[in-house]
Formats: sequence, C-alpha cells, structure tokens
Amino acid sequence: MGFGVRLRGLWNIRGSVALCVGFALLAAIWSVEDISLAPPGLTSRSLQMATASAQVVVDTPLSTLIDARQDTHGLDALTNRALLLGNVMASPQVRADIAKRAHIPFDKLQVVPPITAKQPRVLAEAGNERHTSDILKLNGQYRLYIKANPTVPFLQIYAQTPDAESAAALANAAVGGMQSYLNELAASTRTTVAQQIRLTQLGEAEGTVINDGIRWRVIFLAFAVAFAASCATVIWLRRVREGWRLASLAEQTAV
Repeated sequence: MGFGVRLRGLWNIRGSVALCVGFALLAAIWSVEDISLAPPGLTSRSLQMATASAQVVVDTPLSTLIDARQDTHGLDALTNRALLLGNVMASPQVRADIAKRAHIPFDKLQVVPPITAKQPRVLAEAGNERHTSDILKLNGQYRLYIKANPTVPFLQIYAQTPDAESAAALANAAVGGMQSYLNELAASTRTTVAQQIRLTQLGEAEGTVINDGIRWRVIFLAFAVAFAASCATVIWLRRVREGWRLASLAEQTAV
C-alpha cells in the first residue's frame, strides 16, 4: 500500500510538471505569435526594431556654405528655414508622399517634427496623433523623428521600422518627399531655380537592426516566467488541498 501511495504521488508530480511545461510553452509561443482560433493559425508578432538616419543640409543654389561672399546673416536665415522645413515634413501632404515612396501604409506612419525651446511639445496633426496604446505596438510602427540643428541649417532624420531595409527606405523617402513638395510649391508660385531652397542629402541612409535576436530572448524569458509562476501556483494549490485533507482528518478523529 505504501508503494502504491508513493507511485501515485510520483505520478501526480510528473503530471503537475508536465502541466507547468505545457503552460510555459503556450506562453512562450504566445509571446512571439498571435494565436487565432477562428480560423486556427499563428501570426508572427513584430518584435524586431531597426533604425536608419539621413543628414540633410538646407542650402541655396549659390551655396551659402561655400560661398565666402555671403554673410553669416544668410546662414542664420537658413537655420530658421531648416526648422520650418522640419515641421512641414510632418504635414499630411508631405507625410502621404513619404509613405508612398517608402511603400508603407499612410496610417501607420508617424512623423515627429523638431522640438525647440519655443515649442517644447509636439502638436498633434490629424492622423498623426500619439496615443498611450502606442507603447504596446512600438516595434510594429513606422516613425520619423526630425531634429533641427539650432546653430546651422542642418536636419537630422531618424527612421524607425520593423526591419533594416524599410528603415533605410523611409529615411531616404523623407528627403525625397520634402524635395518633391518644395518643387511643387516652387512651380505653383513660379519661383525660379535661382531663388529656391536646395536640400542636399549627405549620403544614402543605411538601416540596421538594433535588437537582433530579440525573438529568442523573449521566448526564453516568457517560458521561464510562466514555468516559475505555474509551478508556484501548483505547489500552493497542493499545500491548500493537503491542509484541507489534514483538517478533515482531524475533525473525523475528534468525532
């Protein structure tokens, strides 16, 4: 009889461990995949994050940067104009062109314009608002962060996407979209080439993944946490059940 009790106890322990392992495996899969029941299937979650950057000089056809005949007042004016262009880049018209060039959905692209001392907060544009729920889908978004140098006419464009290729494409598309808008505006106002602002990109943007291997790290962490939590729950439930059993035996003995 004692051997049977021990065997039954061992079987219960193995069953509990198997249950904990199964729950941990389910949690690990759910951490990297969206589980669908109707229809049944798995859809990969977007965990990878990639970035790319582009540097843009805002200049005139007769370059202010290399033409010694132009004074520094012209450079200051271009610096302010670079800040203006950084804000225009977040407008719906330019944002739509950028999304089209980068081959991404317009409603998934967010553009954050430059922040200055006079404007310390980003103004929400229609369709470009930021929500608290964005934290939960941070890695699956497409974002552009525009920074303007406060002393020289220089724009720094940072792109964030789920993969390196789309990050580089988005950063390059931002420059092309802004230049296209300036060309259309110049044509509509009949501004001559000699009077137009020129954007010079300093080399093509290159994307890079900043959290390579994140998928396996998330799987391991989810499995470890779920296994530990499930084991602790099973142990607690077994102790509660054992306590009830002992209390019942004590009542029967007392009677």
